[in-house]
Amino acid sequence: MSRAFLIVLDSVGIGGAPDAADFASGGVPDTGANTLGHIARECAAGRAEDGRSGPLRLPVLDGLGLGAALRLASGAPSPGLEATPIGLWGAATEVSKGKDTPSGHWELAGVPVPWDWTYFPDAQPAFPADVVAEVCRLAGVEGILGNCHDSGTAIIDRLGAEHLTTGWPICYTSADSVFQIAAHEEVFGLERLVNLCRDLSPLLHGRRVGRVIARPFLGAPGAFARTPNRRDFAIAPPAPTLLDWASGAGRQTHAIGKIGDIFSHRGIGKLHKGKDDAALFDHLDRLASDAEPGSFTFANFVEFDSNFGHRRDVSGYARALEWFDARVGHFLTLLQPGDMAVFTADHGNDPTWFGTEHTRERVPVLVAGKGPGTLDLCAFADVAASIAHHLQIPAQGPGRSFL
Repeated sequence: MSRAFLIVLDSVGIGGAPDAADFASGGVPDTGANTLGHIARECAAGRAEDGRSGPLRLPVLDGLGLGAALRLASGAPSPGLEATPIGLWGAATEVSKGKDTPSGHWELAGVPVPWDWTYFPDAQPAFPADVVAEVCRLAGVEGILGNCHDSGTAIIDRLGAEHLTTGWPICYTSADSVFQIAAHEEVFGLERLVNLCRDLSPLLHGRRVGRVIARPFLGAPGAFARTPNRRDFAIAPPAPTLLDWASGAGRQTHAIGKIGDIFSHRGIGKLHKGKDDAALFDHLDRLASDAEPGSFTFANFVEFDSNFGHRRDVSGYARALEWFDARVGHFLTLLQPGDMAVFTADHGNDPTWFGTEHTRERVPVLVAGKGPGTLDLCAFADVAASIAHHLQIPAQGPGRSFL
């Protein structure tokens, strides 16, 4: 039986979302945001030279249709990404009313979000008093730090020393529907932090807050650094997803990276974690060689988003894309006859844009293993329907197969 691989390049959007004006980053509408297009522009202009140089070079993904998808999605030029595609390619548009990780991943897996997420106001305090009181009760502390919108790395630098002195957890949010708690792994305790987030999550999920995220860090004042031990406690999808469809049909399912957390571990047979994207790609290569016939592998590569998009680091984002492209070239040689691999994204995070937040964009859909062709514009949910068609399992939801 043929296998399928769904690989999400977290935040690698390609602009062109028709409803971008309804979303904002840094108080500025996302109209015109284009993660990949603007990175390519900056590289071609010689403005992304930190650790790399020259035009953006992604020969493998561009060969599958990445540059063509960018031009289709937004009409933007694609300097350095001008190959004639040899893969099946298109651009997908999201309908869920969020530009966050769960919305994008659930819809790619066949389930658009049927509700409006709850967002915390960009004010101080950001959180209701009863939520703060529950954090304090669960943590056994008299107060919290933060209680605001902020960047995760910035708030640790700003409040880390006070956290070490008081023992109070650092609580913050963003433009996404999230409640994040940062704490020192050794002083506060990693298990204590994870338990705090887990125990708090039912209250916030009941209010349609998408995720409660544990953000552990280590180090001393002036040298704090987040660790790989992040845990996301996400609200469960409102309907069976592609993972459930596959597992329900008796297929083995593999989740690489934070897929398990995003889907509340539903429909997942085996979970593969790693300290960074390089370790996660090692899992992907191994599964390309060894995964069971008829299996489905779902992978997320988060560092484009977490390390470079939110930090508005164009050179770093470009370096990560070029590294990833080289790994994809090897991965494709490991696929077996009949396999299908789909490369896509969940939202944008334009490192040239305002603020530090995700940006509302279309995403590429690049398919290896199905020959050349054009998908044109499609829906996020069409990805799930197409993978189900390839695996010959029943599909649910609104998507339509493009195969």
